[in-house]
Order: sequence, then structure tokens, then C-alpha cells
Amino acid sequence: MLDSLMTKSNSDTAEKLPARRFREMIRVLRNRELMHGVTPEKIRQILEDLGPTFVKLGQIMSMRSDFLPQEYCDALTTLQADVRPMPFETVLSIVEREYKCPWQKKFASISPEVLGSASIAQVHRAVLATGEEVVVKVQRPGIYAVMEQDIVLLKRAAALTQVVGAERGVLDISMLLDEMWRIAKQEMDFLMEADHIDEFRQLNAGEEYVDCPQVFHHLTTSQILVMEYVDGIRFDDSAGLRAKGFDINQLGRRLAENYVKQMIEDGYFHADPHPGNIRVRDGKIVWIDLGMMGRISNRDRRAIRKAFFSLANHDTMEMKAAVLALGVPQKRVDHTRLYEDIDAMMTTYGDLDFGTFQMGTLTRDIMDVLRRHRIGIGPGLSMFARGVLTIEGVMRNYCPDVNFVEIFARSIQLNLQKDFNWRVELDRLKSEGYVFFKKTMRLPEQISDILQMTMRGQTKVNLELTGSEEPLRRIDGMINKLVLGLIGSALLLGSSVICMTQMTPKIMEIPLLGVFGYLAALVLCGRLLWDIIRNS
Repeated sequence: MLDSLMTKSNSDTAEKLPARRFREMIRVLRNRELMHGVTPEKIRQILEDLGPTFVKLGQIMSMRSDFLPQEYCDALTTLQADVRPMPFETVLSIVEREYKCPWQKKFASISPEVLGSASIAQVHRAVLATGEEVVVKVQRPGIYAVMEQDIVLLKRAAALTQVVGAERGVLDISMLLDEMWRIAKQEMDFLMEADHIDEFRQLNAGEEYVDCPQVFHHLTTSQILVMEYVDGIRFDDSAGLRAKGFDINQLGRRLAENYVKQMIEDGYFHADPHPGNIRVRDGKIVWIDLGMMGRISNRDRRAIRKAFFSLANHDTMEMKAAVLALGVPQKRVDHTRLYEDIDAMMTTYGDLDFGTFQMGTLTRDIMDVLRRHRIGIGPGLSMFARGVLTIEGVMRNYCPDVNFVEIFARSIQLNLQKDFNWRVELDRLKSEGYVFFKKTMRLPEQISDILQMTMRGQTKVNLELTGSEEPLRRIDGMINKLVLGLIGSALLLGSSVICMTQMTPKIMEIPLLGVFGYLAALVLCGRLLWDIIRNS
């Protein structure tokens, strides 16, 4: 009996939690005066007020310049994930719960001082029972349930906007939420982060000046990550680096070369390369916090190389092909407008000068073209764009004499030379030449077949008028509004006729069926007025 009462109580509490959380969201939106207009800074403040789920959502949105205007992405990149630290006693209890033994059996000491406190986890310095200095990353209790609840509420809100007729603009909320939840679940699984570190270490094993922390797998669980403590100097601590005798420009070149290698050669790169995640230890670049990693397929890497060489050769048609290869159109592509936009973008660069050219600017411009033409991209490319913008900013701020674009271009050129094989190319040319010869020999026969079909009236021609989509869409919208108006009028007249009868049951002397008809007419007319006002 007691168990059933407790189960019912927990169920009631679970049902009340979404409602309570929803009221909290409404209060934040009201306090920030959302109805008085939206600005990039206001969006950032709202997301910070709403808590860890929304901070993470904002961080993901900041990488999607194919969805959002650049000023919004810039504002969201400043989102702070720092939150109030957990009590040290809570940290110890989580450690003991995961290891199922007193923490002293695994560690000689755990420092109460917090090295970092974010929305998902908290980091402390420690010493193992065997003497190694480590850092312990401990996941906040219940964070998975909290974020999952927020995602459910956000998805309900997104579905509601579609029900009431809001059109999908450049921002597909449902797709963005799915992407955010996928990335957040990866970050909340520390076994996956450990695998990321191992893969990164393996891919960079041959790099003399690159390193990452060693993972202690026997102490790592899904909620606790134990890694080697990196006693290095932050990359943005220029004074500290000079005091140790390091050459800032040399370190910058090594950093840029390795990051380009990660993107172009490995297709597996650090997705958040800000200075806080880069340390210098014994002259080596040490990458830390590898929870968020990006992947780029071979196909996308080829498209990126094609885009870069198209810009160098001012080949608009090849750049258009590269842009289309980078994304998936969400609607019919207007190829004429796409060509014109890309040609205008190419014209702004003029002569390609590596001394003044910024790779991040090109990436941003391509993303703007993708956004305008509703061409979606995968998370790997959005992370690539964010990574390029971030690492180029690091170069510009802390080692301005290092030209990231030159390093990027040289890496692409060397990559092409390394992949080039005369024997393979000759075999490919012979194969393509043979296919071309066979098709050419069949051309007269095909032309004769077409002429005979035309003379018999069997030829069909599909005609597509470029630019006709928008007028057709407007006509379709006008017809929909006309139908809504007719249905609303019919419901209003029909309900009025019903009210003149003695039909039962009644509400306030009005037949119930007539009340439903009036309500339906009111909803349809309200929808019609809203569409008219919104599009006026």
C-alpha cells in the first residue's frame, strides 16, 4: 500500500515538473521583455537565464551560421557555461557511488578547489593512490533528466508553432534540437569522451609537437573521467610563454599546421579550439577538453578543397558546384539566383591576396549563401566553420605574424600532391575516354530515334520556368485564404441557422452544436486575420 502511494506521489511530481519548468520559462521571457523585440544580446541573456540546456542550445546555434544571421552567432559565442560549483561532499558521494567503495581506495587525495564548473560537469585536481597527478571530471547528478525534460518542452513548443501555422524559416527548431540533444548526450557520456581522446592521440601519434592528456581507463565511467593533469601554460598567456623562453610565432605555426591537418587530412578535429583548451607543455601543443569533436567526410573535404581553388581561379561555376556539394537543399534551388549570389561573393574578393585574406570570412560568406537559399549542412561542416573562425581569431590575437590562410593553402596543395598518382590518373583518363568514345558512336542513332519519335508525336518536353515558384506560392496562399474565409462564413451562417431551432442540448439557451460552430468559425477567422496581418 505504501509503495503504491509513493509511486503515485512520484508520478504526480513528475507531471508537475514540466508545468513548473514551463512557468519558469515564461517568467524569464517576461522579465526580458521578449514581446518588445528581439536582439542578439537579448537572446543571449534569455538563454543564460533559462539554464544549462539553453546555454548548450545557444552554443550549438552559434555554430549554425547557415541557419542564423552572423550577428546572432557572434552574440551566442559569448555564452558562459560556468555555473555554481557543486558542494565538495556531493562530488565525493558521486565518486564513491560510481566506484562502489570509499574514495580513499582510489585516490590519495582530491582537492576541494574547483578547476572548472560547467553546466554538465565539474573538474577537480587529484592524486591517485599510485602517485600520478590527475584531474577528475565528475558529472552533475540529475543533469540528464533536467536536459531531457527541457528538450521535451522545447519540442512541444516547436510543434505548437507548426500547428498554429508558423512557417518554417531558415531555422528548423526541431532539427536543431535533435542536433543539440545528440551532442549533449555525447558530452554526458564520459566513456565516449575517453574514446575521442584515444582516437585523437592515435591520429596525432606521429606529430612531434602535439599531445593530449592520457586517460586512466580503469577509473573512467560514464559519469567520471580521470585524465592526466596537464601542468602547462595557456596559449593566451603570452607573458608566461615568453618568460619560459618560447617563440610565440613558432608555437602559432605549429598550432595552425596541426589544426589544418586535423581538418583536411584526418577529418577529425577539435570543435572548440579556444585558448582555454590549448596548453603549452615542454614546447608541445597540448589539446584538452576533447568532449566535442567534429568529423568531416572525404566528400566534404573534397568540396572544401574545390571551393578554395575555385576562389583562387575565380571560377564561379566550380564554386557553385562546391557549395551544392557541401549541403542538402531544403527546397527547390533557384540556380540562376544561386549563381548570381556566388558570383557577387567572388567579386568582393578580387585578387586573392593571402596577406589580407581571412579564411573565416570566406567560410562565413559561404554559410550566408547556404542560409539564403535554404541549403542545410550537417553538424560536421557547421563545426568546421566554427573551428576555422575560432582558430583564425586565436592566430590574429596572439600571433598575428602567422598567416593561417597560407598554412591552409599549403596543406591543401601538399595533400593534392600526395594523393596524385600518374598511373592512376592515366588509367582514369583511359577509362573515361573509352566511355566517351562509346557514347559518341551511339549519338547518330540516338538523334535518329528522337527525330522519328517527334514525327510520330511521341516526344514529350518538360518545361521549367525559372523564377515561377514564388508567384505560384503566392497564388496558392491566396486560394488557401479564400477557402478558409468560405469555410468560416459557412460555419457562421450554419451556426446561426441552428440557433434558431430548439435543438438540444443547449448552453445558455444556445444549441451546443451552434456553440461549436461559432468557436470553429472564430478560430478560422482569427487564423485568417493573423496571416493577413503577418504578410501585410
